Amino acid sequence: AMGIDTGDFVAFDPRAVWTDAGYIKSRHLDDKAGMAAILGLLEHLSSHQLTPKHTLKIIISTYEEVGHGAAHLPCSLDEMIAVDMGAMGADLTCTEHQVSICPKDSSGPYDYDLTNALIAAAKANGISHAIDIYPFYGSDASAALRAGHDLKAALIGPGVHASHHME
Repeated sequence: AMGIDTGDFVAFDPRAVWTDAGYIKSRHLDDKAGMAAILGLLEHLSSHQLTPKHTLKIIISTYEEVGHGAAHLPCSLDEMIAVDMGAMGADLTCTEHQVSICPKDSSGPYDYDLTNALIAAAKANGISHAIDIYPFYGSDASAALRAGHDLKAALIGPGVHASHHME
């Protein structure tokens, strides 16, 4: 009756709410939270006139949720840190107050040295973090590796409660 057919795109109102306790509740929060973290990094670098030690390229994928987000990269990279949500659950340690560092997901392990460098950086800077494995999860880094890109990959993300459950 609405004219929606197989294969049509349907968008739902995310119903975003900023709570009195300072939390944001919304559908699709994983990608929004990741983008907020990236924009926060860029703002920090700019406002403090900091220059990264290495060349920094920000690549924003619009296909992460369907599994082929970074299969095509427009440039050559040595390392890739994918930013997605840190899932929460009964068998996971991440909370919405932490950054998640994922050493392994459904695609297999991420680069050991790069992952451990992120863990060491979190510890050295007093950043609350959790290290969790996501056996039913994939990221843009997974897609890049499956596509044959020769790079070291890691996965991090802000702790997000129930993003996909809300969807």
